[in-house]
Amino acid sequence: MQTPSLELKGSSFTLSVLHINSQDMAVIATELDSKLAIAPQFFLGAPLVVNLSAIKASDFDLLGLKEILTSRQLIIVGITSALPVINDMAKSIGLAIIKSGKAATSQPQMPKTTKIVKQNVRSGQQIYAKNGDLIVIGAVGNGAEVIADGSIHVYGALRGKAMAGAAGDKNAVIVAQKIEAELVSIAGQYWLTEHLQQNEAAQSGCIRLEGDSLTVESLPL
Repeated sequence: MQTPSLELKGSSFTLSVLHINSQDMAVIATELDSKLAIAPQFFLGAPLVVNLSAIKASDFDLLGLKEILTSRQLIIVGITSALPVINDMAKSIGLAIIKSGKAATSQPQMPKTTKIVKQNVRSGQQIYAKNGDLIVIGAVGNGAEVIADGSIHVYGALRGKAMAGAAGDKNAVIVAQKIEAELVSIAGQYWLTEHLQQNEAAQSGCIRLEGDSLTVESLPL
């Protein structure tokens, strides 16, 4: 029997959700550029669902938003939680309307894998653990980046950038023996060096999200 040329099957994928809270395209572009600057290579080609639940105006410039995202190599898969008139606009420019549910949740699946790096991560290097945790047995140097969809554990000094919960997992943590990072981030919430230096507990410990704010607690490492 000849194999059919196409098959339609059910499946599920983890998509990041971008919540838009402003109609000002200039402000959106500026804030987006700031976030992309944290880890530019990580976000290239990232598929997004745009949540427009905060937009109450029918004249929202959806086409302008699409152009802002695509010009930065981000891909809009569809929109969710929008006004009916904005849904009609989305259809006219080729965007899907995604109902709230598994496909449009900002909470990803739990990490499935663990990536272990048994060496120092040096300046200019970027290590990414997709859909999992990252363990570094060594130091993360200045100018280096470690990224994980799950948690990050550094058994050494953390001096570069560490971004856990990169796909939106708010339960992710960053644990390091010595925290001297340029930047730490969990699910998009971040601290820079200046904030870490003000926190004595940040010498060695666990960084996690408490509500929508980062917090750090010292650990006997």
